[in-house]
Amino acid sequence: MSDKRPRAEPRSLAAGRHEEILARLGRDGSVSVEAMAVRFGVSRETIRRDLKALAERGRLAIVHGGATRRADEPALALRERDNPEGKAAIGRAAARLVEDGMVVVLDSGATTLAVATALAGLDPLLQRPAVKGLTICTNSLPVGLLLCRIPGLRIHFLGGEIEGSDEAAFGTEAIAALARFRADLAFVGAGGLSMAGDITDFAPIPTETRIRMLASAERGFVVADRTKFGRLTPIRLAPIPPGTGLIVDAEPPEQMRNALIGRGLELTVAG
Repeated sequence: MSDKRPRAEPRSLAAGRHEEILARLGRDGSVSVEAMAVRFGVSRETIRRDLKALAERGRLAIVHGGATRRADEPALALRERDNPEGKAAIGRAAARLVEDGMVVVLDSGATTLAVATALAGLDPLLQRPAVKGLTICTNSLPVGLLLCRIPGLRIHFLGGEIEGSDEAAFGTEAIAALARFRADLAFVGAGGLSMAGDITDFAPIPTETRIRMLASAERGFVVADRTKFGRLTPIRLAPIPPGTGLIVDAEPPEQMRNALIGRGLELTVAG
């Protein structure tokens, strides 16, 4: 009796389709099952499985005949599962910039949580001595909870109302608390990087908080992994202070790279 179950395909093939589907969503706002099946030369059922997998990770919304971009930001728990190796590489690159005794502002989000993980000495691939005497200012509950357990670190939580999906505080209280600190470095997240070089986010209040975080430090960095390339979210992160760095885990498309550099951002591709 023959086994008629579909054979599992190599993970790299599905991952390649997923990346292109997300890129097309970022560019066009929607994709159709029929068009993607033709594009990749696979069955419509295969594309439906792809869309379902991406929807379960919070990357898109399924509609009749295809999928559209999500208008809301996926929960932190979903974002942590998305490209963890890339986020970890960014975390290591960011941690290497931190020196003993610095005051560091850490934003909320999955990529900044990877920065905190590296600073906590919990990333085995980060080959450098533990940093001593740090003061960390954060609005992220997971970041604060992780780092408060590390001996020798001082943690200040920027207060305010907690936003559940991001597990973080935003708004006037966090901004007022931030104003009391002199920071050396700030690391903030982003919702998307457009082909025109815009760094964008999902909502006005978190965006304003991140702008203030960048402005509070001697040097600020936006940290964004490759899943943000081409993703369009509604609120522009602006003004961005001159000399702000952007740490990514992969080389952006040439058009995006040129646009980002043209806006004065200093680009680092984490190895």
